[in-house]
Parts: sequence; C-alpha cells; structure tokens
Amino acid sequence: MAIPDVLVVGAGIYGLTTALELVRRGSRTEVVDPGPIPHPLAASTDISKVIRMEYGSDAEYMAMAEAAITGWQQWNEALGETVFHRTGVAMLTRQSMAPGGFEFESFHLLRLRNHAPERLSADEISRRFPAWKPGAFVDGFFHAEGGFAESGRVIELLFEMARREGVTFHLGEAAASLLGDGKGAAGRVRGVRTDRGTLHRAGQTVVSAGSWTPGLVPELGPAMKASGHPVFHLEPADPTRFGAHQFPTFTADVSRSGWYGFPLHPRAGVVKIANHGAGRILDPVRDARVVTEDDARGLRAFLAETFPDLEGARIAYTRRCLYCDTVDEHFWIDRHPEREGLIVAAGGSGHGFKFAPILGTLVADAVEGRPNPRLSRFRWREFDEGIVGQEAARFHG
Repeated sequence: MAIPDVLVVGAGIYGLTTALELVRRGSRTEVVDPGPIPHPLAASTDISKVIRMEYGSDAEYMAMAEAAITGWQQWNEALGETVFHRTGVAMLTRQSMAPGGFEFESFHLLRLRNHAPERLSADEISRRFPAWKPGAFVDGFFHAEGGFAESGRVIELLFEMARREGVTFHLGEAAASLLGDGKGAAGRVRGVRTDRGTLHRAGQTVVSAGSWTPGLVPELGPAMKASGHPVFHLEPADPTRFGAHQFPTFTADVSRSGWYGFPLHPRAGVVKIANHGAGRILDPVRDARVVTEDDARGLRAFLAETFPDLEGARIAYTRRCLYCDTVDEHFWIDRHPEREGLIVAAGGSGHGFKFAPILGTLVADAVEGRPNPRLSRFRWREFDEGIVGQEAARFHG
C-alpha cells in the first residue's frame, strides 16, 4: 500500500485546514488524531471565537484578517450553514483612547485602510449598548466587519468536508514520537509512531498538535509553552438584553484587562465571556485544566463593574482554554531547518483561529516550498533574551 504524500498530526484548525488544502492540490493526505473531533481539550473547540481585524498598528495582521473575513463569508456558503456571525465588534475603553494603545492604533489603522469604524463616546455607548454599566466605559469604537465564528461547529464541518474530499483519518490514536531514518536527530522524518504502537509513514509530516507540539518536537520546548485561560458560559436572567443587535462581540479594555465576550449564542443560549491574558502555565498532558474560585471571583468583579445584569447569572459551564504560546506570540509555520520531511504548524497563541480560511494555504505552501511572503514572519527562529509577547490585544500584566 502506497504511503501518503503528507501525514498531518492533529485535527484542530491548523490540521484540518492544512489537510483540506493539500488534498485539493492533489496530495494524498492522512491525519492522525486521538479524537473525537472536535477534541474536548483542543484550543479549537468551544462554541465561539472572535473574528476581528484589529491588531493595533500591525498592518500585516490586519491584511491577513481582511482576507480571512472574506473567507469566512465564503465558508458560510461552502459549509452549508452560517458559522460566521457578522455581529460587528465593539472595542471599548475605560479611559480616552490614546496613541500607543491597542484601541487607538487599531481605530486609526482601520481608517487608513479604508474601513469605517464608528468612534463612540460614553453617552453613545450607553445608548447603543444598554447592558454595559453607564459611565464605566468612556471611549472606543464599533466596527461592523467583525463578529464571531462557531468554532466547535466549524471543526465538525471541516472534518466532514475533508473526509468527503478524500482525506483519510486515523482516529483514536495519539502521535507518541516521530519516525526517523536512523541517522539521528538530524535525519529525515518518515512519519509517526502512535501511543498504540502503530506506525504511520509518509513522505512529509506536518506536526500541528497545538500545545502538544513540543512533546513531539522537543527542540521547540524553549520556543513554546502552554498557557490556560478561563472561559465562562453564563445564563442571563433576561436573554433579550444580550442579543447581537445591542450586545455585539466585544473587548473590554482588553489589553489592560484581558476580558472579551460574545452576544447570546444562537445555539447554546448562553453569553460566553473569557480572558485573553497571561493565563497559567500548564503541562498539556499532566495538569488539570480547571477554572478556579479565584478565576470566578475575577469574573464576578468584572461583571459587577461592567455588566450588572450578568453579575448574578448562573455559570452554566467553564473550561480552561489551552493556548500554544510562542515566546513572541507569532505563529510557527515552517519546515524544520535540520530534519527533512518535517513541518511544524502551531503556535496559535490564542489568536490564530480567526485566520482559519487562509491557514491551510500558508501551511500547504510551507509543505510544498512555495514562496509566500507571509511565511517569513512565522519562520523557524531563535529568541533573544528579553523578547516578549507582541499580540497587541493580549493583556500581559
């Protein structure tokens, strides 16, 4: 039996979009994943992810997000249902926007790139968004082009599409180690051995295993870490106040607080609020991913000063979402510099899902060695001492 051209390790958003793009380019492509899909511990799961263009003064990420949003609109048709909800995104601040701040720089770059964000005063915020505590947020903007994607459902639909289009899946098996050609650490990678002892061989191997990636490629240990972030699903007493028309997808002084959230979910009937911050460093295999009492107290304090109508809402569900963080918080999409046949596509750092419609192209170009100017930023790299995370929306306090 002929070995596949490419074996993809991991069926999250990186892995599925990569497998789909490769099979459409004519590659025989297989995927190995412990399953189920979506995997309950994967970063790609849950009910929603923010889709936004705003990246402070970073025009390159904004350009990528523009392309991705066009792709999301196309996916609504291609996937056969509305998975991207164009609610717009409200990015509000507790003090006046100022140069150097995430919201200020985002607002002005949007305008420079011919978008039309609406600047909002404190009075306008209270009028348009009645669930927000009057006077608590005094500045910011609303941009109609963003919203959210139903992330877990997207994974389900991409999985079904990939199977229909010819991708072979090996589920119920986790990759345990890479197969080499006997020439040591610098030898060619020939596939993987799974935790069941099965050997899956391939011409090239893409490791897109999220926070589990350094376990398979240990030389990435200094470059990547796993951090866990609290997520809450709330049941509002009056759901009508949290419809998207008056409670859009939002960030709440996010670079200073980490808090962001979503309108009432069309399927789950909950308001999801989460924190895009420093999180807790966790081992993806050994550590429990629990949301603590301290996390819940932090949420309640935020609700009291921001959304009084949610302060007493029942918490219907919690999870600790595991980010695969690179040191600089940029993605990692490149061929291994020493091990032929090995490509790594990981390092989403909590902001990768929004780029799903263009991720597959990026990774497939890396697999095939095609020139792609966007890949230079995500190359295999070393970090100097003192390098810090650069994702503009993230709270690093």
